[in-house]
Amino acid sequence: MGSLAMTPLVARTVEGMNNRTEMREFLASRRAKIRPEDVGLPAGTNRRVPGLRREELAALAGVSVSWYIRLERGDAVGASDAVLNAIARTLKLDDVERRHLYDLSRGSNGAPKPARRRPSSPAVRRTLQLVLDQMTSLPAVIQNDRTDILALNAPARALYSGLISSADGPWNHARYIHLDPGSQQFYREWNEIADYSAAMLHVSAGRNPYDRDLSNLIGELATQSEDFRVRWAKHNLHEHQSGVKKVHHHDVGDMDLIYETLSLPGDPALAMFIYTAEPGSPSAEALQRLSASVPMAAFQG
Repeated sequence: MGSLAMTPLVARTVEGMNNRTEMREFLASRRAKIRPEDVGLPAGTNRRVPGLRREELAALAGVSVSWYIRLERGDAVGASDAVLNAIARTLKLDDVERRHLYDLSRGSNGAPKPARRRPSSPAVRRTLQLVLDQMTSLPAVIQNDRTDILALNAPARALYSGLISSADGPWNHARYIHLDPGSQQFYREWNEIADYSAAMLHVSAGRNPYDRDLSNLIGELATQSEDFRVRWAKHNLHEHQSGVKKVHHHDVGDMDLIYETLSLPGDPALAMFIYTAEPGSPSAEALQRLSASVPMAAFQG
């Protein structure tokens, strides 16, 4: 995962996200996934590119070819909800992809703006930290949409001891996953986790195209990790809500941890992640041992 030359992707992310470029690449990547035969068109033998041609997609969506070409070039000025819905329906976009298309449309609907530094994430409210600290057996963290860890409890410090020891701060999940080789031992399904990480950053970039800290993070990952650059170029999207993370902790071994994501209405850019395990399972026993290994003083500070 050495440094890379200043490729167009790297240069673009370092300079700031460009929603017009993102829209063009996103639509092209989704158009390439639709097979002609799946929409009643002949597959043909002389197609130079995979998926539908622009003209075919425009006809299926019921929009003019010139309109669609303009949109795929990143010019969404005047694009109505009806047009975006028709294109989303034809491309068979899921809910996350559909919202992303709308985010990109809003961000590209006008003159490009310079990247700016968003106001720092608000300090996590003391009451939220108190809630975290009362959860003495369940790891819990609060992070922003750049995957910076802003608050955590003692069991989470024990769970993520590898991440915490790898950097002085701020601790960042994406940086750990893509740049720290230790993450490949910690996450037993690292390839899937790495895909999800890049896909989550794509969602955040669509929502906040002029966030300098976010574009700097993506640029850093693209510069230092060719693997990240390949995953980023797929334009996949993902939002963490719930699921299972399979990890290997150096102290207690393998654990299958169930997680839930809780939104914080008072801080819409933040989310709380809580981890547990199936009662009576080896993972639950390992998680109990991990929590028991945390000194009581950690719960009092």
